[in-house]
Amino acid sequence: MSGYTRRTFSFAALAALPLLAACGNGPGSTGGQKIDARVDATINYMHQQFPQTLDLTQKSVGMLVMPLQTEVGFGIGGTYGRGALRVNGATVDYYSSTAANIGLQVGAQQYAHVLFFMTQEALDDFRHSYGWALGADVEYVFSDKGETLRAESNTGLSPIVAIVFGQAGLKIGASLEGVKYNRIIP
Repeated sequence: MSGYTRRTFSFAALAALPLLAACGNGPGSTGGQKIDARVDATINYMHQQFPQTLDLTQKSVGMLVMPLQTEVGFGIGGTYGRGALRVNGATVDYYSSTAANIGLQVGAQQYAHVLFFMTQEALDDFRHSYGWALGADVEYVFSDKGETLRAESNTGLSPIVAIVFGQAGLKIGASLEGVKYNRIIP
């Protein structure tokens, strides 16, 4: 009898997500250009659909823009996306985001999210850590279709503000809980 179980296979499949997503990023690829183009489009969309994010953009010391997060779950789920860290409007690094979860879930969805670093300390902690994961010091702001983004004036008091928008798919809700960010070379 084989030592492999359904659980082993599921975790192996989730571990392979980043490898599969990176297949088009070999030497000489235009991976960085593609990510930057998607980041630009995401920022433009966010500012057009949610004008109050202009204020957050201007007040932040940096933004991690993840244009497309793909989340899939059937008992065991996973999330993957790639994006760019912008400081003063310029890309300084590229990042991937991954998460795995277990629970009562069925479906798939895609969404965008932006992390606004409101303090230099929060940005420095993010940039100098290995495998940074969201913590308790994050203020979450969600928007679904037909709903306006709610970012109150006290939102800017949090060191990091996470905005999730553009949800599409068959899975209920989006969560950044447990998402891990790693620097990549596109």
